[in-house]
Amino acid sequence: MGSNEPLYFEAAVTRPLSVVFRTGEHWEGHDYTVEVIAARQGLDGFDVVVDFRDLEAALDRSLAPLQGRLLADLGLDGPLALAQRLLAELSPFVPAPARLKEVALTDGTGRRLAVRA
Repeated sequence: MGSNEPLYFEAAVTRPLSVVFRTGEHWEGHDYTVEVIAARQGLDGFDVVVDFRDLEAALDRSLAPLQGRLLADLGLDGPLALAQRLLAELSPFVPAPARLKEVALTDGTGRRLAVRA
């Protein structure tokens, strides 16, 4: 990277999420940490990537109807579909020139699933 190019920055917010998946005849509850990462070159006039409060509020709105729910009832067949839905829902709330880079789900055992824009 040349000395005149702006630096690349990332910012992340996290929230807990508890959901239920149906696998065949069985139901499985899962607790996740949902991580949302926004990125941009350079910083805005307030020296931030995005306003954390806005990103946290958008994430809270997206997670509220999912909390404690059977995801099949919402048309989601697993964690990948869940992460993809969150990526699609949250992308419009990250103002340009920043962009939503990634949504990741980490379960209690440390297994992490991430989808990138």
